[in-house]
Amino acid sequence: MQPQSTTGAAGTVNSKAGPGKTGDETRSKLSGIGSFIGAQGLLVVVLLFGVLLTFLSPVFLTPVNLVNLLYQCTILGVFAIGMTFVILTGGIDVSVGSTAALASVLSMGVIVKMNMPPEVGLLTGLVVGGVVGALNGLMVTKLGISPLIATLATLSAGSGIAFAYTDGGNITPVPKLLTNMVSAKVAGVPLLIPAVLLLAYLAHLALTRTTYGRSIYAVGGNKEAALLAGIRVDRVTMNAYVIAGLSAGMAGLLLTGRLASGSPRAGDGIELTIIAAVVIGGTSLFGGQGNIKGTLLGVLLIAMVSNAVNLLGIPSSYDKIVQGVVIFAAAALDVYRYKYVKRNLSRKRKIGPPPAAEQKTLSPTVTETGQGHRAGATA
Repeated sequence: MQPQSTTGAAGTVNSKAGPGKTGDETRSKLSGIGSFIGAQGLLVVVLLFGVLLTFLSPVFLTPVNLVNLLYQCTILGVFAIGMTFVILTGGIDVSVGSTAALASVLSMGVIVKMNMPPEVGLLTGLVVGGVVGALNGLMVTKLGISPLIATLATLSAGSGIAFAYTDGGNITPVPKLLTNMVSAKVAGVPLLIPAVLLLAYLAHLALTRTTYGRSIYAVGGNKEAALLAGIRVDRVTMNAYVIAGLSAGMAGLLLTGRLASGSPRAGDGIELTIIAAVVIGGTSLFGGQGNIKGTLLGVLLIAMVSNAVNLLGIPSSYDKIVQGVVIFAAAALDVYRYKYVKRNLSRKRKIGPPPAAEQKTLSPTVTETGQGHRAGATA
């Protein structure tokens, strides 16, 4: 017995569901599972790495080591939060390490050499970071210089100014206000840990709940489309670099408190580690994709690698090698992820509705088919 069919403007449609329906449902479920695994993949990696370290070193899960691990994440996390904003726009900032050093020595210079209150010194460090970030933004947006070249210039200049200001030495003593900010604890847990988590939450809200956050994703995804949509691309980009500079200035102040001195070497060589943490966390170097939660997981994974080197007694010289491998893996993963997204988008376009011209070509045939059915019924 043949399945019943109805004919209308859209053509003949079987009333009995075909076998393809079950296949589509299965593919849809598998796609949903794959998307979930992809979204939670970094969390799975962090957990598996934690389990591995637990077996390799009994010290890993001790409360003291876990607190130290999270404490190591704090300053790197402050750097990475600001870097996330820049990379989301499709840019990059390799000057954050020298910005931190410059904020460190100038803030301590204001306090020690100029005998200003500690609060003024702390404000000076933030202002220095914001000014360097604004300078980077101006070079990128107004002069059209490549973000890498522009921030390389400020990296070199900032480091040179920091060394020239201190003659290569450190500035001491650090005021208790700053050292207490870094070392204060409650129930054995440094207050810096919840403070950085609060900062990350505010950054998350800024990216997900504000017009500016949506504009950052739009600029990073497609600058031309963002311009056509009325978004002030230059202003959005400029503000992203200012945020990165402020984060670097804040991290420089925290490094000053941790090192107990204003040092021109504060943050030296930390740029690639920060970029690796952000990219590992899912923020694409091509822009328009990423979030703060992923950045925090990337920071945690980087800190766990360093922690593993210490716990397993691996020579410190190998730490740089491991970081280089991690950075390479992060870049390779980002390229693969970008190509995967493009491939999925092109596949979705192929299975979309047919073009209007094709629909017009098919419509006479559908009408003739319908007339043929009606003619047969009349006969």
